[in-house]
Amino acid sequence: MEKTGSKGTGMAQSNGKSPLIAAVLTAIGGSVCCVGPLVLLALGIGGTWVSSLTTMEPYRPLFIGLTLLFLALAFRRLYLTPPACAPGMSCANPRALKRQRLIFWVVATLLLGLLAVPWFASLFY
Repeated sequence: MEKTGSKGTGMAQSNGKSPLIAAVLTAIGGSVCCVGPLVLLALGIGGTWVSSLTTMEPYRPLFIGLTLLFLALAFRRLYLTPPACAPGMSCANPRALKRQRLIFWVVATLLLGLLAVPWFASLFY
């Protein structure tokens, strides 16, 4: 019985990171249409193929919605649901929760900035 409990705790810990990782991936997908060409042009890389990167733009609202959904799920896990940890586990340590919350806010700020780049990209080129 103890093996199953420790497996379940490990699964809960690994699943806790998945909304944040999914948010990162969807934010990258949502901004590839506008950030990709901007970065390539800033590096001096150009060509007609760069314009083909804008074909993802019709899917941008979907990616933005998914990013916000996954950020909300990560927020819910960190702030609204009590951690299911056995005493003595590393996840029961309040410093670990504090560190996870700090990482969440850093990543959320970067992702929201990444999603906002297309609205400000016209100022750069």
